[in-house]
Amino acid sequence: MNDDVDRELPMAVADALRETDATLAVAESCTGGLIGAALTAVPGASDYFHSGSTTYAYDAKRRRLGVSRESLDEHGAVSEPVAREMARGVRDVADVTWGIATTGIAGPTGGTEETPVGTVYVGVAYAGPWGSESSYSTVSRYVFDGDRAEVRARTVDAAFEDLLEEVERVRDDGAEADG
Repeated sequence: MNDDVDRELPMAVADALRETDATLAVAESCTGGLIGAALTAVPGASDYFHSGSTTYAYDAKRRRLGVSRESLDEHGAVSEPVAREMARGVRDVADVTWGIATTGIAGPTGGTEETPVGTVYVGVAYAGPWGSESSYSTVSRYVFDGDRAEVRARTVDAAFEDLLEEVERVRDDGAEADG
């Protein structure tokens, strides 16, 4: 990660969350706490950042986030269903507006033909106001080139970019509903 991106994306997340009076929790597997570290490097992060969980093992995903045994067995930890359940789980356990989750294969080993090294899933879950039926989650799949550090750094950037896109979507949808 270059230093400009290091500061710019977490600052943009901070601004977007403050502007929308939203809160955030993260569930990290392959990033091992890097997202939480980047968020808390921004002064005033306590305004919007609630907590982070590094749930690397299957049991941690299941016990701390409520990821189903079926999803882990059927799809593996590095999968769209698991990323979605991780994002929803951290959002709901922390009782925040937004949940982000990362799961992937940073390398140098562990990849398969279907899921090569560098494959990452980023989940983003939104908690809409009760009764609005506006809660949802999204998952993006990426395949990054590079060594372990590069894959992890690019995953952090992708998570921030995905979150920003969703915060803007919710903000724009709210503005249209109000206007």
